[in-house]
Amino acid sequence: MPLTTLLPDPLTALIAGALAVGVALVLHAVAFRFMKRLTLGSDSAGDAVLIKRLSSPTRVSLVALALVLVAREVPMLAAVWAKVASFLMPILVGWMVLAILRALVESMKLRADVSVEDNLKARRKRTKLTMLNRLATFIVVFIVVGLVLLSIPGERDIGVTLVASAGLAGLAVGAAAQPALKSLIAGIQMAITEPINIDDVVIVEGEWGWIEDIHTTYVVVKIWDERRLIVPTTYFLEKPFQNWTKSTAQLLGAVKLYLDPATRMGPVRQEFERLIKAHRLWDGRYQAAQVTNTERDAIEVRLLVSAKDSVALFDLRCDIREAMLEWLGNNQPEAFARTRLASPDGISITMDDQRFD
Repeated sequence: MPLTTLLPDPLTALIAGALAVGVALVLHAVAFRFMKRLTLGSDSAGDAVLIKRLSSPTRVSLVALALVLVAREVPMLAAVWAKVASFLMPILVGWMVLAILRALVESMKLRADVSVEDNLKARRKRTKLTMLNRLATFIVVFIVVGLVLLSIPGERDIGVTLVASAGLAGLAVGAAAQPALKSLIAGIQMAITEPINIDDVVIVEGEWGWIEDIHTTYVVVKIWDERRLIVPTTYFLEKPFQNWTKSTAQLLGAVKLYLDPATRMGPVRQEFERLIKAHRLWDGRYQAAQVTNTERDAIEVRLLVSAKDSVALFDLRCDIREAMLEWLGNNQPEAFARTRLASPDGISITMDDQRFD
């Protein structure tokens, strides 16, 4: 005699559902354990990422499939499933699509290694993947929410009513949503035109930092002192800003010294060339020592240096500035700028460190 005739319908449905869920979980655990062992011998790190991302949505989907199969033989379970399937299935399918999408994006990001010295191509690839992933996620979630709403009884009638009266309502909603839509469109435009990429060095609103993350509607800039500057995506399309790593990370920088006009530049230039050629942060591209300006009591000496990136350039400039000041103090202390005053009888007086000699 069948089990369904011996037990009450609710108990039958409960037992059948529990057995279906248990069998589905066991099959899922066995299958994914086997696949994880296969990924251990794989050369691609993306296989492990794919297995990790798909684990949870496939587990729930397999449970749902088991309940569907059992519901064919248990009328009460079939009735319950019919009520929830219309909005549960879009959620499961959307979850699965998002899991596959994120697994593919993460796998492609692993191939874009940003730890290498010349990482411009890798940073561009990661930026595009991040932007496209977020845009695709927004579209999938929007479609899933729409399908779930349509599965609610009476929703289609409400939708028809809304469409019929959508004239003024559409204008109001469009006006209210204009900033969000503008930022969304700006995010799409940024993914195509690439004014910035992740890890770019920029100066925004007078702040120097790195592009830490790019979202659909805003960008996170990590300031040098570890503050975060949140900037709308439209800012990078409508206002000027400095991008120090747009085409390359290599930069030129200057160290300025203000010396006495009587300074002998030959020894100063020789010492600078000795220091820069021996420094580990100099990339060998460019160095120069030039007198760029002359004032009444001082000359402006610009020591031009080059480095592989902005961080190395900042440290190089600090080291060269400190070393040159120390050398001048030991070898040409008279080279430091002084303020000269002339007395009525023609005697020249110099003011150094606020003392008259």
